[in-house]
Amino acid sequence: MITEQIITLRKQLKSKLEPMRFEHSVSVSFTCTALAMRYGYDIQKAELAGLMHDCAKRFTDSELIRKCQKHGVALTEAEIKAPAVIHAKYGAYLAENKYGIQDPQIISAIACHTTGKPDMSTLDKILYIADYIEPRRDKADNLPQMRYLAFQDLDETMYEILKGTLEYLDKKGNTIDPMTLQAYEYFAEAMKQKKANMHI
Repeated sequence: MITEQIITLRKQLKSKLEPMRFEHSVSVSFTCTALAMRYGYDIQKAELAGLMHDCAKRFTDSELIRKCQKHGVALTEAEIKAPAVIHAKYGAYLAENKYGIQDPQIISAIACHTTGKPDMSTLDKILYIADYIEPRRDKADNLPQMRYLAFQDLDETMYEILKGTLEYLDKKGNTIDPMTLQAYEYFAEAMKQKKANMHI
């Protein structure tokens, strides 16, 4: 059943998104499936999350803010100041209310794929990382390392990507969403614990 749903949603998305955005979405969905295979997660759920993660990307920042307000999707002040992250929250709303996705794990993964958050589920991490490492990406200097690390350790990959993201935003003088900072602190602590346990 979920396979038919994926095929239907792919057709719908293709008609709504810019060609490159649609290509990115398909690429992320396949990267999600590869990571799901590696970590023993439900492959079709991962594919669906990857496919739908940018379903709200066809709207401008001001449209996204307006739509969130209209549909009661709560936004923080930080999100309104740095609206590049808002498509994740509105995308989660659309996935559930327009595209009929009822699985809370998929909705959660879409909602946090731009900022991350503390204590992420396996699917949250798979989608966040797949969005960063998918084959069409070519901007980040550390992509080869992250593509390798993603198949070794999800938590360590989250830590490295979040660290790099914060350094990049800081260097550019861009607003840092507090949730990204909280996610980084969470995974930094997880890495510290892991190192400590290795020395026991």
